Amino acid sequence: MKIYVTRHGQTDYNKDEIILGVTDLPLNDTGMAQARELAENAAKLGDIDIIVSSPMKRALTTAKAVAERCGLDIITDERLREWDYGEYEGKSRFTEGFAENKVNFGVRMGKTGESLLQLSHRVYSVLDDIKKKYSGKTVLIVCHGGICRVIETYFNDMTNEEYSNWFMGNCQLLGYEL
Repeated sequence: MKIYVTRHGQTDYNKDEIILGVTDLPLNDTGMAQARELAENAAKLGDIDIIVSSPMKRALTTAKAVAERCGLDIITDERLREWDYGEYEGKSRFTEGFAENKVNFGVRMGKTGESLLQLSHRVYSVLDDIKKKYSGKTVLIVCHGGICRVIETYFNDMTNEEYSNWFMGNCQLLGYEL
């Protein structure tokens, strides 16, 4: 089984270095172009059987570009929505405490959001379900930067520092073998 993972195309918050979690923003023009390029790259791969996507606009629009180009169905899964960053939502990525809070596993982000433990449980459970449900298939997961980081830990051990510094670009495509 093979799982491809991608982060949605760019939004205005991404471009402006603003923390974007539960706010359901659309892609900007750059993001739409990135989604079309991703769709072409996915078509060249030629081995994707199904797309599982976050239901958030930015991810679903990205997934639809691939689905239309490749003639695939999309299944949405609420567990792939982005991390709830609590009171950090909508603030600069450089806000004091944000980077440190990201690696404190049992602390809710921005006091009211999800802890990394809660997020990891959610993401690991969807990956376990995808493995069971689509065994023998090639799946493309379309989601968000915070989710991609947790997915990386599912397949590869990471120290706290590696986790904190790991980054997934918009519409970057990674592949994992099971």
